[in-house]
Amino acid sequence: MADDSNRLVRLLCRPKPLNTKGSDPGIHFWLIGSPFFPPLTVASFLRRIHALPSAASPDLPKESEDLRTLIPRGFEVVGALASGDDAHARAAVDAARTLRNLLYGEGTDRPVIGAVCGFDSGELRFFVSESENATGLESISSVIEERDSKKFVWENGCLLHCELPIKLPLYYSLKNPTDVEKSYVQATEAVIAKLRDPQAVYLLETSNKASQDISPPVIIRGLQLDFSTDLSKIKALADDDDGFDASSLSCSYFPISSKAGSPVFSAENADIIQVSVLFNSLGSSSASTVPVAEYFPVQEETRLLIVDIKLDVLCYSSRKLPLKYAISSLIIPGLVDQLNVVQKLMLPNLLAQHPWLKSYHFSPPGILHPITVFYELSFGETEMKQVEVRRSLHSRLGLPYDRPLLRISNALDFSKLNNNDMVSLQKGSTLLRDVHIGIPSSGVTGGTVSLVQGSYEYFHYLHDGYNDSGWGCAYRSLQTIISWFRLQNYTSIEVPSHREIQQTLVEIGDKDPSFVGSRDWIGAIELSFVLDKLLGVTCKVINVRSGAELPERCRELALHFENQSTPVMIGVYMTKFWLSQRQMTRRCCSL
Repeated sequence: MADDSNRLVRLLCRPKPLNTKGSDPGIHFWLIGSPFFPPLTVASFLRRIHALPSAASPDLPKESEDLRTLIPRGFEVVGALASGDDAHARAAVDAARTLRNLLYGEGTDRPVIGAVCGFDSGELRFFVSESENATGLESISSVIEERDSKKFVWENGCLLHCELPIKLPLYYSLKNPTDVEKSYVQATEAVIAKLRDPQAVYLLETSNKASQDISPPVIIRGLQLDFSTDLSKIKALADDDDGFDASSLSCSYFPISSKAGSPVFSAENADIIQVSVLFNSLGSSSASTVPVAEYFPVQEETRLLIVDIKLDVLCYSSRKLPLKYAISSLIIPGLVDQLNVVQKLMLPNLLAQHPWLKSYHFSPPGILHPITVFYELSFGETEMKQVEVRRSLHSRLGLPYDRPLLRISNALDFSKLNNNDMVSLQKGSTLLRDVHIGIPSSGVTGGTVSLVQGSYEYFHYLHDGYNDSGWGCAYRSLQTIISWFRLQNYTSIEVPSHREIQQTLVEIGDKDPSFVGSRDWIGAIELSFVLDKLLGVTCKVINVRSGAELPERCRELALHFENQSTPVMIGVYMTKFWLSQRQMTRRCCSL
């Protein structure tokens, strides 16, 4: 075993938020690394959120269920961090090894890091266990923090993306409906077997269709795959290895996408290899055959249930990894993980209204690697269960609770990534944006300016060729406010039209059906009803007798802009975007 001086722990993220002062002893964070990085490299710290009743011990089965699809293949748990003294490093190592066995199975015996954070000093100390059979821990005194972590991860890394829609036909007896669960499990096992079948075909191509230099697609056949070799033991191929045999090609076969200016290193700007799964049921035989239909008689009345699911897997890889191992060690295990997660979520309500599950990929700030999240969208993303799911994810990832970082509108959109030329050809919005910027001073000497935070689109009478003169200002004010929520990624819904606004008020029972299509005005109360219905946003309505009373509300409005930051609808004539006030004289001016 090498001594201290020859080994080091490399941190790609700053451990500042890992202060465990005043916390109980126990596991608090999982250390995430990659088999493509040098040993003992930590890319991120993910908080442990599930604990056994003893509080100090993590609930490892629940943790593994969460992390199985959250962490993309190509990244993995490499250790754990506990609070306490050096003696707690052994508990951290043991917990990390057990979690690894749950996630990746037996036989993935690699060095594991045990880190401890002192109660008083908050100092991090690192230890390493070389193998599961090692009796002692080695203290690592050399710790370096990478200066350009994003470049370290993405300069020689790429993403593999695979979407696979699946229809599962489930037959079950009406006398014994629980048979459908057994049928589902068998159908899932059959899909997994087909993914590993020698007749399976995997088509790999670049997603950068706008590039001038596009490499031809590559076909990897199931019989070329190797499922027994561990990623850490796979020999990297040279960048210039451009042989014609697909088994000899690496991910670098697909050229780096050409982007103007200096390279930007991030998941959003990473090179993406698109993987498609095909099943060749005919094989390579040239013999002529006739179609065959199989008949399976049933002994009792049977029903057929079709379950539609769509797998969406994102993996990280070194550009030097052979393509065949990218399929066998990353894509297929990722698809199997998602199949098992979907099965667990679907089984409890399979015969009822089974959940509408969809996976999304995110690249939240402060996290070097992307994450994958399953959302149950039967009742929309504002349903309370989904709110709690996002809150739990924010806790695990160390994200602020007041930003919509894991809303659907913030998910990675692979239809737009790496297609700069196509994006530039898209027609821009005809609406003005952020009209308060650059206007002259209000004239309130010594006043304090309070501004709306974020961007919005300014809707006004006759915009978009729609004649709404005489309808009142609230329709356009409401559209402007909803555009703010859209542009800040709090929602992905479209800005509603006048008719859709009216229809919403009818649906909640505030208006009669005859209201739809009319030119009747709406006010602040109706506006609040629509915001609550469409966005789940509550509003505060303030009544004033005249405009002369508005200065008395200046401080309240200023606090709103400082804390909530949204535009404010002023009844009768305006939407407020900024306010300038002088407290001593109660003078104020607004837009």
